[in-house]
Amino acid sequence: MPFVALLMAGCGGRNAESPPNPDAAAMLQVENRGFADMVVYAVSGSQRVRLGIATGNSTKSFTIPRALIRGSAPLRFLADPIGGSRSPISEDMVVQPGDLVSLTIPP
Repeated sequence: MPFVALLMAGCGGRNAESPPNPDAAAMLQVENRGFADMVVYAVSGSQRVRLGIATGNSTKSFTIPRALIRGSAPLRFLADPIGGSRSPISEDMVVQPGDLVSLTIPP
């Protein structure tokens, strides 16, 4: 089964000079360049939390639940196509409050 990777286009929305705000929400921006609509999940260990749907050929932003952003525990993001069988997943990354993570789903 071929593996289709999610591309991490960028991570980090904080200014390097300012400390992270523990009250700021972390966001995931998904650019879905494919035709299929994707259900997007945040994965932490064995826990999978649904963030929402990224429709085909669009860009969508999701708030990452605070419960998943704890210290240095890594997160991954899974894109499950509606009506499809491939489920690409990102690599592990540490997300902090105030971060903006950008993922691109290739066509």
